[in-house]
Amino acid sequence: MNIIKYPARAEWGDLVKRPQLDVSQLNAVVAEVLAHVKEHGDAAVKGYEQQFDHAVLQDLAVSKAEMDAAETLVSSELKEALALAHRNIAKFHRAQQFESTKVETSRGVTCWQKSVPIEKVGLYIPGGTAPLFSTVLMLATPAKIAGCKEIVLCTPPDSHVRVNPAILMAAKIAGVDKIFKIGGVQAIGAMAYGTESVPKVYKIFGPGNQYVMTAKQQVSLHDVAIDMPAGPSEVCVIADDTCNPAYVAADLLSQAEHGTDSQVLLIATSEEALLAIESETDKQLQRLPRKDMAEKTLTHSRFVLVHDTDEAMALSNAYAPEHLILAVEDAENLSKQVTNAGSVFLGNYACESAGDYASGTNHTLPTHGHATAYSGVNLDSYNRKITFQHLTREGVRSIGKAVVCMAENEQLEAHANAMRIRINDTNP
Repeated sequence: MNIIKYPARAEWGDLVKRPQLDVSQLNAVVAEVLAHVKEHGDAAVKGYEQQFDHAVLQDLAVSKAEMDAAETLVSSELKEALALAHRNIAKFHRAQQFESTKVETSRGVTCWQKSVPIEKVGLYIPGGTAPLFSTVLMLATPAKIAGCKEIVLCTPPDSHVRVNPAILMAAKIAGVDKIFKIGGVQAIGAMAYGTESVPKVYKIFGPGNQYVMTAKQQVSLHDVAIDMPAGPSEVCVIADDTCNPAYVAADLLSQAEHGTDSQVLLIATSEEALLAIESETDKQLQRLPRKDMAEKTLTHSRFVLVHDTDEAMALSNAYAPEHLILAVEDAENLSKQVTNAGSVFLGNYACESAGDYASGTNHTLPTHGHATAYSGVNLDSYNRKITFQHLTREGVRSIGKAVVCMAENEQLEAHANAMRIRINDTNP
C-alpha cells in the first residue's frame, strides 16, 4: 500500500489519475478480429474460439439439452441465492418504470414522451478468471422488465466447449434462452454485425477485459450502441475513527481480487484507523485464495490521510469512483455531498459485495472516472424516449409568430414558411 498523508490539493490530480495503457497495438489487433468476423461470420468466430478459448465448436448456440443439464450441476443453495438476487434486482428496477405525462406548454400545444424498449440487445458475460453469473442477472433482468424483444447472450466456453452451468442457470432464471458460446472480441463482433447464427443487436452491454472493452468502443463508432465506456473495476472507501477496520479491509480486498489492474483507494480521516485498516488488510490478505492477484493490486493502491470528512468527500468526488463506501459515523448525511460515483454504500454494514450480488442495485457501473458523466446500467439503459407534440389551430396562434421569427433570424426560410402558411390558414 502507498500511504499519503495530508496531500495538498495541488497533488490531487496525481492521486486520482488512473494508469494509462498504450493501446495502439491493442487497437490494431481488435480491429483485425472485428473485420474478420464482419466478413466471414460464423467461420471466423469458430476459428477465434479455437485460437483463444481452445474450444472446437460445431454449433455456437447453447442447446436446450445443455440448459437442462446445467440445472442439475448447480447446487440448490446457489439456485436459491440466484432466485433471491433476481427478485431484489427485479423489484428495484421495476420501480424505475417511466410514467408519461402530457404537458400543455402553451394553449393548444401539447407535448409528451413515450418510453420504448430497445428491440434487440446483446449481453456479454465474462467467463475467464471468474465466471460472472451475477452479471447475467444484472443485465438480463432490466432487459426483460423493459420489454426488449430479443436478448442475445454471449459467454466464452471452456476447452471442452461447455459454458459454466451457473451462468446458464442465471440465464434461465432471468428468462434468457438465446445463448452463444462465444467470448472476447469475436463475441462483440458477432453481436455488432450479426452472423449466420448470432442475430445483430442494437446495443451491447457488459464488462470484459481490455480487448472486450476496446472492441465495444470500436463497434460503437459506426455499428451499435454500448452501455458505457469502462476501464478496470475500482472502489473508494471513506473511513473515520468509527469504522470497523476489519470490514474496511475486507471491502478493499474484495475489490483487489478482481484483477491486478483493479483500483483501490482508501481515504481516512484518522491515522489510527488508517494504520488499523492497513494491518487488517495484510492479515486478511494471507487467507485469500486469490492472494497473488490481490497482492499485486495493493502495490499500486493508495491509502490517503486527510483532515476531515468534507475533505475526504471532495477528494472522492474528484476521483469519481465506480464504488464508494462511506464507513463513517453519519454516512447518510455525508452522502448528500456525493456528486460523482457509480454506486454508494452507506454505513459499516453496506459492503460492496451486497450491491455486486443481491441488494437489488445494478453492478454494471462507470469506471475510470466516467462517473462524472455516466450512470450505471438501469431500466432507462434499455429504453429510448420518443417525444410527441400535438398542435391545434389555437396552438399555431400561440407559438407561430415566435417560430417564424426564430427561423427567419437563423436564415432558414423553409422552416419559417412551414409555420407561416399555417398561421395564414388559421387567421380569421
